[in-house]
Amino acid sequence: MFGGIACMRAIPAVITGRLFHQSLVRCDRNSKPANTNDAIATDCLSFFGQWPEPDRECFISDMRIIHQFININEESSLLDEIEPYLKRLRYEFDHWDDAIHGYRETERKHWYPKNRAILDRIVSSAFDGAAMPYVHVLDLAEDGVIKAHVDSVRYCGNTIAGISLLSDSVMRMVRTNDEEQTNEEYRQIFSKDRDKKYWADVLLPRRSLYIMKHSARYKFTHEILPGKDSWFREKFITKTRRISIICRNNPEANEQPL
Repeated sequence: MFGGIACMRAIPAVITGRLFHQSLVRCDRNSKPANTNDAIATDCLSFFGQWPEPDRECFISDMRIIHQFININEESSLLDEIEPYLKRLRYEFDHWDDAIHGYRETERKHWYPKNRAILDRIVSSAFDGAAMPYVHVLDLAEDGVIKAHVDSVRYCGNTIAGISLLSDSVMRMVRTNDEEQTNEEYRQIFSKDRDKKYWADVLLPRRSLYIMKHSARYKFTHEILPGKDSWFREKFITKTRRISIICRNNPEANEQPL
C-alpha cells in the first residue's frame, strides 16, 4: 500500500453533530497566493469543546492552511499529468485498516517540470527543503470517505502537506492521547464521553495547501467528513470528487510528541 495510506491507523467516524462550538474561527480567504514574495500562511479553523489554551495555541501553530496556493492553471496542469493514470484504476471500497472507502491512489517520483516546480514550492513552504522523493496522489470519489485515524510515525515524519484539487472539503481533528491510541477502545474514541472531548473542524478550500505537523500530526485524529456531514460554521460545504497531492518527510525527522 502506498505511503499516504500506509500511514493510516483507522477509527470509525461516529460523530456528525456540530456541538460545543467555541465560536473561535480563524479563516482568511483573502490571503495572497503562496507563490508571491509576500505570501501569508493562514488557517481556517473552528473549535469545539473545552480546549486548554496551550493546546489551542499549539494547534493553531501546527495546523496551517495556505489559501490559493496554486491557481486554476496550475491545478489543470497537475490534473493533466495524473488523470490519465488514475482513469486506468478502479475506485476501491475495501481498505486493509478500514480507514478509507471510495478511493484510488498512486505515487509519483518524476513529474513534468512545471509540476515539479509546484511540488518544490510545497517542499519549501512545509519542509524547509527536505521531503521524501515520492509524492502520494489520493483520489477520493464524491461519495468516498476517509475515516478518523492517526498517522503512524513508522512511515511518515513529523510533517504532512497536501494540495486539495477539484473540491472544498472539511477535515475534523479530535484530540486523543497515547493511551486511547493503544487500548481496545481506540476505534471508538469518539463514541462516548464526547462532552469531555475537544476537537476542531478545518476547512480545506479547493487549491489550498494544508500543512499538518508536530502536535497536530501526533495528538489528533483526522478525517475527511462525508458529503452529507460536510458543514463548516453552520454552512454546508459541497464536497465532490477530491484529489489530494501529498508530500511527507522521512520518519527520521520525527520528534517526541508534544
